[in-house]
This record gives sequence, structure tokens and C-alpha cells, in this order.
Amino acid sequence: MRNGAIVLVTSVVLGIIAAPAVVEAQTAGRVYRVGTLSIATPAADLRGPEPRSRALAALLQRLRELGYVPGQNLLIEPRSAEGRADQLPLLAAELVRIPVDVIVASGPPAVRAVQQATHTIPIVALGGPDPVGSGLVGSIARPTGNVTGLSSGGGPEIVGKRLELLKEAFPRLTRVAYLATRENWESPIGIHTQTAAKALGVTLLHAEVNRPEQLSDAFAAVIRERADALLVQPSSVNFVHRQLVLDFATKQRLPAMYGFRDFAEAGGLMAYGQSSVEMHRHAADFVDKILKGAKPADLPVEQPTKFELVINAKTARAIGLTIRPSVLLRADQVIE
Repeated sequence: MRNGAIVLVTSVVLGIIAAPAVVEAQTAGRVYRVGTLSIATPAADLRGPEPRSRALAALLQRLRELGYVPGQNLLIEPRSAEGRADQLPLLAAELVRIPVDVIVASGPPAVRAVQQATHTIPIVALGGPDPVGSGLVGSIARPTGNVTGLSSGGGPEIVGKRLELLKEAFPRLTRVAYLATRENWESPIGIHTQTAAKALGVTLLHAEVNRPEQLSDAFAAVIRERADALLVQPSSVNFVHRQLVLDFATKQRLPAMYGFRDFAEAGGLMAYGQSSVEMHRHAADFVDKILKGAKPADLPVEQPTKFELVINAKTARAIGLTIRPSVLLRADQVIE
């Protein structure tokens, strides 16, 4: 009996010692599936181990740095609505059916689609200057539910700051058309923007764009109301159809301020906001924590600490505009 007891105790001890190694081996051998959902990125730019999308490439690069190797312990399931917002619920449901371990959703429409599709799969939400006001999360410190992530702006005041920079660059502006959705115009963001306009002595005109087919009417309203400049909300419609917006501003020789550097790189005059590439890179840190067991509700939503001002000097010269030197000096990048 004594020998039998010794054998039993030894077996138990060895089992306890070996258990962490077994768990570690199981974790190391696991393949994680990470889904991504965006509204505007061309699907072709999301494919392969080296995607053309700079945002997705940044996410993958940071995940590699954290020890995840695509094709080995990581599978990426990228999805894009390619400008068709009505496809977002279908794509979100597809990711849930796979199922993936976590979903990185870019922009409020994509986040809402995923929220409606699942209450259990963790969601890393990217974008949206006011995630609490828009109802994406319960609070910044304690997001609640299965959503956390990164805000794209410093609260509702961010659009007012864009208007302020536009006015500083072109002091004679008195009438600015705000190309935005009705929801944005009536939200805390829109209200802050209208308040900022009054403080700057600017008449803010709402050129409503909720759907792509409203763009032509919005452009006509800008001309009819004799706006001096454009302030463009980085909505899904404006982002997907940004070339139409850029061409209109160029043709009318209107100073214009946008929310993402993508606009300035494509020929827009000025952009002020957080870098989408850096946002996706930082999203990988959220993904890593979640895959290691953290709950979204315990991960505070992070807000940007740095915004970048990008000015396209080439566009300014092409449409005959002179930007004040003080604003040029503040730019993080001037595209020549």
C-alpha cells in the first residue's frame, strides 16, 4: 500500500508540473481567426499576405511583431462592403458564422452591423469621434458589452477644430458648406460644429448627404448658397465617393477641409485627424490582449493623443489658393 501511495503521489505531482507545459503547447498550437470589416476599402486591396491596403498591412505588421504569423497561428478574414452599406449586415453575419475569434470593425456603420450580428464575439471598433454619443459603447473607461477599441477624434469638438484651421488658413471665409449626414448635423458633433462656426463668425450651411444619390443635390446647394469653402464629414458616403467630392471642390476652386489624410493624398486641400494607418496598427494591441483572455468591457476605449494636419500644396497652387504661412508651419506634412 505504501509503495502504491508513493506511485500515486508521484503521478499527481508530475501531472501538476506538466500541466502548464500542456496548456502552453495547446495555446502555441492554436490558430486564431481575426475578422476585419470595412465599408469602403476595395476587396482586392485586402487580399494576400501583403495586402495593398495600408491600414490592413499595418494591422498585420503589428500582429507579426506580437508573435502572430499569418498562415501558421493566424488567419485573417477580411471583408469589405466596397461602398455598399446595405452589405455590411451580410458580411458581419458571415464573419460570425465562420466563426472568428475577434472582429476589427472600421467606422460606426461597420461597428453597428457587427454589434447587431453578435453579442459574444469581441469587437475592436475603429473610428468615430464620439463613440459614447453615437451609442457604440456605454462609456470610455468601461465600454460594457463586447465592444472596445479606438476613437478617431477628440470628442465632438474635433470637427470644430477642423473648421477653426480652415478659417485660420483662409481668414476671409464667411460661408462654409458642411457636407454631412442629417444624423451628424443633429448630433453632439454637429451641434459643436455649429457653435464653433458662430464663434468664428462663419455661417455654416448644411449640405445634406445621407446617400450617394444625394451628392449632386448637395453640390448644387453649395453653388446656390455661394459657399466660400467646404467642410467635409468623413462619413462612409463621402469617403467611398471622395473622388467626386474632390473633383467638385477643385472645379469650383473651393478651399476644403477633410477628416482623413486619404483625402489630402488623393488631391484634397487639407485634412486634419488621426492617421488611419496608426489606428489599425494600434488595433493589433487590442486584438492581442483579447486573444490572450482580456474582455472588451475591461479594456477602456482609447482616444488619440496626436492628430496630423496634412496640406496638399500642389492642389493649392492648381486652384490658385494661398494658405497662410502660419498654418503651413503647423502642418505635419505638406504634399508638394
